[in-house]
Amino acid sequence: MNRYNAFIIIIETGSFTKAAEKLGYTQSAISQMVRSLEQELSTKLLLRSRKGIALTSDGKELLPYIKKLHNSYCELMEKRKEMQGLQSGIVRMGTFTSISCHWLPKLMKDFKEQYPSVNFELHQGEYTSIAQWIKEGSVDFGFVNPDAVSDLTTIPLRQDEMLAILPSNHPLVFHEKVSLEDLSSEPFILLNEGDLSQPLELFKQSNLQPNIQYRVIDDYTIMSMIENELGISILPKLVLNRANYNIITKEISPPIVRTIGIAFKNKMTLPIASRYFIDFLVQQFE
Repeated sequence: MNRYNAFIIIIETGSFTKAAEKLGYTQSAISQMVRSLEQELSTKLLLRSRKGIALTSDGKELLPYIKKLHNSYCELMEKRKEMQGLQSGIVRMGTFTSISCHWLPKLMKDFKEQYPSVNFELHQGEYTSIAQWIKEGSVDFGFVNPDAVSDLTTIPLRQDEMLAILPSNHPLVFHEKVSLEDLSSEPFILLNEGDLSQPLELFKQSNLQPNIQYRVIDDYTIMSMIENELGISILPKLVLNRANYNIITKEISPPIVRTIGIAFKNKMTLPIASRYFIDFLVQQFE
């Protein structure tokens, strides 16, 4: 099974050398694993050049199946641990910035007080990529906006208001609240949340078109850009906790609210550590 894992890490890191360092093997051992996998599948999977590595057309077709096989093996090992009781285990979850910064550290600490040997593996992304990771088995569950995913079981946890973010010298800072119409003509920095953007949906419903100048996946990068007067944005209130930037926040009228929840395929087939952590999350937010 090591060769499947090695192949996936090579794709993720883009380098045989980096994959060898990450897995603790020599580069020649990693190369041998790939050759062994290519012999097993009777095809060429990777092309090497001065620019790096690239998947062949067969490699692109087979990659999802290799990932599923590797993930199924990981689930098998977790099931073996489950049958021995929750003495150890890995909770693999997809998450995004505001959750991983402001919720998860305390939640993981409290959970580990009950189950010290459980470890966590966090995959950072946005709603669409997290949903895809859940479906392909790269993570056991993930934090999402339930409205942004399909064909998955979701549990809403909490609602989070979204606020307008302005440079400190912006004319709108003198308004008690701002409207979408006020914001629509300003250079807009869009938080990339995947296929669903709550602010864009509200702009669309109001027959408004924001002046999008930048699309950024990281909330803190957006705040720094706004501090440097590159535009305005709409960000979740959760991520603004303890944000040390020279920016101004304003409520939006009418309010924009996103729902934060968790999503998974089938809870009964999840590893015991992830099942326990999901139950723990639901209890915490009740």
